[in-house]
Amino acid sequence: MTDQELSIARGGVLLHDPYAVAIDEGVAVTLLADLQVRRAIARGEFDDLPGSGEPIDLPDQHDPEWWVRSIVQREHIALLPPSIQLRKDDAALDGRLDEMSDETAVRREIDDFNVRVVRARYELPSGPPLITMPRDPDATVQAWADRRAARAERGRQAARVDDPAPRRRRRRFRLFRSR
Repeated sequence: MTDQELSIARGGVLLHDPYAVAIDEGVAVTLLADLQVRRAIARGEFDDLPGSGEPIDLPDQHDPEWWVRSIVQREHIALLPPSIQLRKDDAALDGRLDEMSDETAVRREIDDFNVRVVRARYELPSGPPLITMPRDPDATVQAWADRRAARAERGRQAARVDDPAPRRRRRRFRLFRSR
């Protein structure tokens, strides 16, 4: 018998089975969370929370983007116009390049910076004018290599100053006797 035939046999009223309804994951999680909160309230777990019964400190005006502002403030995110951000990136680029030890990674970083500068040149200006220019990859890589060589030389000189006379190591030979 089909469902309609069963309902007609029971007096013409179509009975609804609540367990036959499909529930997606979001609704199921919401129902479970609501059930857990209701049980915790019934047990009295929320009775002694600090600040209960006190008024909530709300601003005078409603800000629909309050959560974005709180994330920016909490994470110390700086939202700058592209021209200012590119100036900061240009000033910090040599420091980032000096941390790299591979020339291909240095060239990739320079190419990424140049792509951002060119893209910003084609966008409508929002903020101060863009004065940052793309970097010449070959000249920047050469400057990186020169700074790297100078750091290595300073390290060698510092090692020489710390150890003025190299000590000769004595070689120790063991004689193995056969037993």
